Amino acid sequence: MTADDKIGLLRAFLGNLPERMAVRLAKAIELDRLGDGVVLPHDAILDGLRPILRRGTNVARAVSPLRLFCKPFEDLLVSGPRKDKQVGRIARGSIPIVWKWLARTLLPAEHADYVKITKAAAYAYRLDEANAAATAYWTLASKTMRKALEGDANRKSARLALNGEATAADAWEMALLLAAGDAVRELHALLPRPTVALTEDLVWSLRAIYDRLLGTVPDSAPYLAVAAMNRLTHPWEALRLPLTISRQTQDTLISSTDMGLVGEILLGDMESHAVQIHSARQPVFDAAELVRHVAGFAALSNGIVKEIEMRRDGRWGQRLMKDRAAVAEMMESFIKRAPREILAVMPTLKTGSYAGGPRAPDLSRAIDPEKAERARRYAELVIGCRPVAAAASFGATLNDARDEVIVALKPYCEDILKELRETEGERRRIAEQYFEMAAELATLFLSAEEGEFFRRRGRAALGAKAAA
Repeated sequence: MTADDKIGLLRAFLGNLPERMAVRLAKAIELDRLGDGVVLPHDAILDGLRPILRRGTNVARAVSPLRLFCKPFEDLLVSGPRKDKQVGRIARGSIPIVWKWLARTLLPAEHADYVKITKAAAYAYRLDEANAAATAYWTLASKTMRKALEGDANRKSARLALNGEATAADAWEMALLLAAGDAVRELHALLPRPTVALTEDLVWSLRAIYDRLLGTVPDSAPYLAVAAMNRLTHPWEALRLPLTISRQTQDTLISSTDMGLVGEILLGDMESHAVQIHSARQPVFDAAELVRHVAGFAALSNGIVKEIEMRRDGRWGQRLMKDRAAVAEMMESFIKRAPREILAVMPTLKTGSYAGGPRAPDLSRAIDPEKAERARRYAELVIGCRPVAAAASFGATLNDARDEVIVALKPYCEDILKELRETEGERRRIAEQYFEMAAELATLFLSAEEGEFFRRRGRAALGAKAAA
């Protein structure tokens, strides 16, 4: 077995650990690294634990020089690939590049001293000493980074050192937040992650921090609301801070100020969901992902409208209305097709002389796996979108589609039960396949209880047939 194979197995094992165990192991590994341990593969173990740690709701990590450095801008960090730099969002991938830039080019001696002091303090649990060293380094790093990024000549040199304009822009925002490190500490004390509701008292406390910041590092002040936004259960509530500062309720006036940054980020997130919705293609799509993006879009669009007065002729109002209309149109096309795809997996035919009698399940051929998969996909989409369809402006279409399926499903369930009782051989084997599909749909469209009751009746029918 190669070394890469061993690392792969290690990561697979670590990725399945319970969250509590993963957190404890991560702390132990980080402390061993702080103590200059050389036996354990620190990076490989932490890479394997990272997916669990990111999913964790309240994961306290060991203090380290890099983690202390990131504290002022940690609320702006985002993971995953990006096409362009978004103001108010810092890519995690930029951190090691900026860290090396400081260590090798901008502040080699000061950086080494900072790392040495904070490592020793953190390893000995002298957290006050580590925090004091971090505060001093934030101020120094901020001034040095801003100087290195100001002016065309400096910016060009920085772009070369930082592998491009996007990372240079991230470094500029890091510098702005580092300059506001003490204010961010106050914010973190006010808003532990996640804060369920931004009360009026909290808004005025944030306003006081903002006012002080405005007098010391005004360029950093607008980012206070952005940091707050990322600590809230409902991020759109952060719009209350710019509303309080600007004393306006209309998007037209707020969006033209620096404090409109929160709204721009929220609208950008909403539009990202819209892009993913528009990229879905029928009949092959990931139902769970599509539902997630629809729910995200609906939550953000309605949250923004709830917090501020949207004007139809306002810049934000026009963007929001356009995206809402486009998403509603796209989702209506999916939902309108759903009954046809779902009912296709429950084929029926007319019975009696000259096919003039009632319809009955068509058991002439086994269930088509492709049709069954499509039916499940559309069923999951219809049911998954029920809680948010009204908010996303396609509620009426969804209700009509659901009703159409239920009207056909209920009699089909009774008919397929009758077939289970009366048929034999190959025909009954096919009937069992359609019965299982009908039970799945009954669970989704009716209720879990009705689906289970239907299954019990099916098992009873099969048992009675076997006894006979």
